[in-house]
Amino acid sequence: MNRALRRGAPIALATVSALLLVGCASGSEPSATTDAAADCLDVSSGDLSDGVKVTGDFGAAPTAEFDTPVDATELQRTVAIEGDGDVTKTDDKVSAVVTMYSGSTGEQLLSQPAELTAGDETLYEAFTAGIDCVPVGSRTVTVAPASSLYDGQGNEQIGLAAGDSAIIIMDVQEIVVPEPLPTPSEWTENVPDVKFNGDQPPTVTIPDTDPSTELELKVLEEGDGAEVQDGDNVTVQYQGTNWATKEIFDQSYGKQPATFGTGDVIPGFGAALVGQKVGTKLIVTIPPALGYGEEASDQNPLAGQTLVFVVEIQDTQAG
Repeated sequence: MNRALRRGAPIALATVSALLLVGCASGSEPSATTDAAADCLDVSSGDLSDGVKVTGDFGAAPTAEFDTPVDATELQRTVAIEGDGDVTKTDDKVSAVVTMYSGSTGEQLLSQPAELTAGDETLYEAFTAGIDCVPVGSRTVTVAPASSLYDGQGNEQIGLAAGDSAIIIMDVQEIVVPEPLPTPSEWTENVPDVKFNGDQPPTVTIPDTDPSTELELKVLEEGDGAEVQDGDNVTVQYQGTNWATKEIFDQSYGKQPATFGTGDVIPGFGAALVGQKVGTKLIVTIPPALGYGEEASDQNPLAGQTLVFVVEIQDTQAG
């Protein structure tokens, strides 16, 4: 799973969108770029963003040309193509093609589709700028200083060096109307054994059997707090294990708990939370179709895999 876009969201987050979020695990605080009233981010074009030449078909991986090194001190955004669709607003889930270049080397670091939520305070400002208050059909070019993403520390996973500025191109394709989350079935057969170890990571023993092909959930300990509603922001401790390899691929244990919206994660993970109460401990098995997709991918090793998550729900707040 790519994690470069978010601040401290779990690997449960959907595809490349996770790379855009600010990481609670790193102790970073969300960026207060907007309030609930949906004010637009205050970002203008400048010499650096105007100086990036972008070619390529809209919606495909574009090519950017610019003079290196780029050493940005403030966010700049240029609308290279102005669309004629609805203007994005806070809480809109936006489908976009995200392409990033290193400002120092000019190397393309990633180019993938993603779904991002406009006005999401857990998005780094560098990515918020590309989708904020623009018409659908627009291509934006954002030049971002190191301070506006990854806390200036860069991102080793995608090859962005510490202190490096970035050039981010967003093709804003559509405003997505989310589908209702599925309802998990009760998990009764071949349920892994789970041993909780206080503040330490739990021990999960996956049986040597084929995984379920369905979304199934077992409540290990029922809480008595508020019930999680679809759209809530939920605080959890979690651990994700690949059924096939029996290896942990991500967890919040040993770090700070993670907080995210039920619609900002893969469908199977969000579905496991809705209807559960704060204080609940659960285990859920997620088939590929409700995880990272059924088609295996070199860029995402979790695609085509059945995933198992142990989750402790600590809090929930209306989204």
